[in-house]
Amino acid sequence: MAKSKESWNKQETEKKKEQKRKEKEQRKEERRANAKEGVSFDDMIAYVDENGNITSTPPDPTKKRVINEADIEVSVRKQADTVQADPTRKGKVTFFNDSKGYGFIKDLDSQESIFVHVNGLIDPIKENDKVSFEVEMGQKGPNAVRVKVVN
Repeated sequence: MAKSKESWNKQETEKKKEQKRKEKEQRKEERRANAKEGVSFDDMIAYVDENGNITSTPPDPTKKRVINEADIEVSVRKQADTVQADPTRKGKVTFFNDSKGYGFIKDLDSQESIFVHVNGLIDPIKENDKVSFEVEMGQKGPNAVRVKVVN
């Protein structure tokens, strides 16, 4: 008995492919039949209302708000707004490496961690010392300078 040249699986896959092709062609014809011809420009225009929502009706000119350009903030506020009257701060040494000559001080008021280098020390410091210091901006951020141990 001779085998057929095409197996049953091949025949089924071909049937499925043909069915999908016919369905695709049918959907294409439906889209062509239902397509709107010549949509006017006025139907395509979209407006933005006073709340920023997109609508099909033009906005009411009486609800227009005037915005001052100087009031718009795009970035972070300037640091000049947070100027302190007394430049000396108090903090606690959280880490200090004597061999490498640097460490960090935690400001008691703002809980900010500030870098300290051995060149900025007046008195020698070690971990858990309470210190008073001033802050200067370095290349990579704030640095503690004029660091003194406080009892």
